[in-house]
Amino acid sequence: MIKPHGSDTLLPRFVYDNARHAQLAKEAESLPSLLLNSAAAANAVMLGAGYFNPLAGYMDKADALGVAKNLKTVGGLFWPVPIVNLTKEAGVKTGRLALRDPNVEGHPVLAVMDVQKIETVSDDELKLMAKEIFGTLDEKHPGVQTFLALGNTLLSGPIDVLNFSYFQSEFPDTFRTAVEIRNEIAERGWKKVVAFQTRNPMHRAHEELCRMAHERLGTDGIVIHMLLGKLKAGDIPAPVRDAAIRTMVENYFPKNTVMITGYGFDMLYAGPREAVLHAVFRQNMGADYLIVGRDHAGVGDYYGPFDGQTIFDEKVPAGALDIQIFRADNTAYSKKLNRVVMMREAPDHVPDDFINLSGTKVRQMLGQGIAPPPEFSRPEVAKILMDYYQELDRKA
Repeated sequence: MIKPHGSDTLLPRFVYDNARHAQLAKEAESLPSLLLNSAAAANAVMLGAGYFNPLAGYMDKADALGVAKNLKTVGGLFWPVPIVNLTKEAGVKTGRLALRDPNVEGHPVLAVMDVQKIETVSDDELKLMAKEIFGTLDEKHPGVQTFLALGNTLLSGPIDVLNFSYFQSEFPDTFRTAVEIRNEIAERGWKKVVAFQTRNPMHRAHEELCRMAHERLGTDGIVIHMLLGKLKAGDIPAPVRDAAIRTMVENYFPKNTVMITGYGFDMLYAGPREAVLHAVFRQNMGADYLIVGRDHAGVGDYYGPFDGQTIFDEKVPAGALDIQIFRADNTAYSKKLNRVVMMREAPDHVPDDFINLSGTKVRQMLGQGIAPPPEFSRPEVAKILMDYYQELDRKA
């Protein structure tokens, strides 16, 4: 199986040893505590799950700035996005600190941190990082908006993670750590794996894209890996997305070719930088390839349609990652060929030869109880989405 990024074996920060887990939980009761923001909590979950291997905890200012500007830490580790614990809280001291979960009632302890440094990040430094990560400082960009509001105090140091927030309890059939995915790949006997990233339900084009990558790369299996954390307003919530994807896989893929999994992270909407982060943590979970398509991890019109692919040529040094990228074009159903194709592979087509619907049009149809054409969306998937949108419209 492919090696994790930056180490020979996976080094998750979750405390699996029962005695040590109990000892840390007891210690946390008497420690000073910090209520995290959702971004820092999501970073803790990803560190705990092994997705951010080989990081041991939150980056200090030098590493965060180095990663933002040059995609590497001071020590030379390739990394695409700063993994930070920024806060507005004053009075935090170095030493042991209990990190509390903002997303679970009662704010239980999520992790115990050794705070090694407390540094002030100026507004100018925050903006510098935001500009590098997101490619813009437009505060209408949801990622910029979130990042610039996190606070100016940066806490750095290693963490020991005690639970996976709400992800295990709310998504018991879907949430998986990088450790668990590696184990299941091995149990299934898969030698070569392709991963598909999604924050949306999957229509016919996504389904066929997974099938194309699987066949062309000669992989044993596909890991559909969905984001389960915070999204922007208007995005389809994880339970609906999960149900739609499971229905599609159960009805249209052969058995033992697809794993349906999810990870606990908040969407950054960082376009190309997030595409590279996706590649890093898919390598950590054991995938040999990641499908990177049009507008990968994008939002609005902040990024070019294929910036998520070209960044691997322009900013990822040779040998920095072992995982490879399957570069996908826009996919759509061809009326001429009666199948889904990549548009670049149908040079004799004109726009009217494809069945292409805008997201707005699909949303309107579903809200009115009208199923999109079966060439666009499987009827079983459309039914789940129609029920969701009609219920949403009734509440509006």
